[in-house]
Amino acid sequence: MDASTHQFNFDKEVDRTKSHSDKWDKYKGQDILPMWVADSDFQSPPAVIDALQERVSHGVFGYTHASDTLTEIFVDRMKSRYNWDIQPEWVVYLPGLVCGLNIAARALTDEGQTIISPSPIYPPFISSAKFAERPLVKASVKLKDGRWMPDLEEAGEQLSGKGGLLQMCNPLNPGGTVYTRKELEATLAFAEKHDLFVCSDEIHCDLILDGGKQHIPFASISESAEQRSVTLMAPSKTFNIAGLGASIAIIPNAKLRQRFSKIKRGIVPGVNVLAFTAAEAAYQHGEAWLQEQLCYLAGHRDYLMQEINALPGMKLEHIEATYLAWIDCSELAVDNPHRFFEEAGVGLSPGLDFGNRKFVRLNFGCTRKTLEEAVRRMKAAISSLS
Repeated sequence: MDASTHQFNFDKEVDRTKSHSDKWDKYKGQDILPMWVADSDFQSPPAVIDALQERVSHGVFGYTHASDTLTEIFVDRMKSRYNWDIQPEWVVYLPGLVCGLNIAARALTDEGQTIISPSPIYPPFISSAKFAERPLVKASVKLKDGRWMPDLEEAGEQLSGKGGLLQMCNPLNPGGTVYTRKELEATLAFAEKHDLFVCSDEIHCDLILDGGKQHIPFASISESAEQRSVTLMAPSKTFNIAGLGASIAIIPNAKLRQRFSKIKRGIVPGVNVLAFTAAEAAYQHGEAWLQEQLCYLAGHRDYLMQEINALPGMKLEHIEATYLAWIDCSELAVDNPHRFFEEAGVGLSPGLDFGNRKFVRLNFGCTRKTLEEAVRRMKAAISSLS
């Protein structure tokens, strides 16, 4: 995309230090760049900000529900982007995706049934099994032709009995893998063989960085996949509105939807009026902003891969999606890579939180200036080892 055609400025520096930001307050008063939790430093699309300002000017913020327009937009989005025909009644709104993972862990398993989760993986996958008091089997995420994929066959050997829940993350966090149709079909065959329901976290589905890749919702590949699945999506990562809390569960199977809704009743609050307002504006008017963001992030990805892979002891595989780099530090001569880079002024997510202490996760949803400074600090730290 030619610079002259840009409508939006992703290089704009936004001071988040006085906004009660979890990301920035973690290192308050320290010279450490926060590049850990998965929210970006970009201002949300102007259409979202305008819609929120208009709604705030109304001045009344009572109990609310999703507009028919939002549901229609989302249904149309599934059809136009993924050729997936969903029905409005399949849509269940949630105030966040993590609560969806936890509700699914309880709703789609009975006591004693196993939950299978990729590992390393986004930490709430693992904790959802713990909180639901369900046995957990980890499917080791391994490199296969330069892409991170869970080894389901290895996990299958650890299963005893039928039934349970398979957790998916597509695109994968961490790792950034976008599942192919063939890989999704193999996942479905595994679920059918072991009589598993599937909860598919697809929150990063809009953040595909490779032009030749296409996100395919697991549930869209067949009626069998549809009827055994809960799909979780949200505009939060895509449009940087995670703090507002608007997520969506798509549950085609009426009995599963009833069980899911029953578990959340009286415990999980509804989505608030500003979150609904932002979600509707983002999905309806945010596409041009999203396309420019993807170009900007792809440039970051390419720069980061070049720089990280030139550093001794560091390795970064190709990132197909997300703004999260899963960096292998296993050959770096330090015991704790997270602490090592933190002391060098770069605050990354510790790999141990995801399941491998020799990795770190770097959030490159930031300005190029911030990213380049982080790389400079990492280079200097590694140089000091020699």
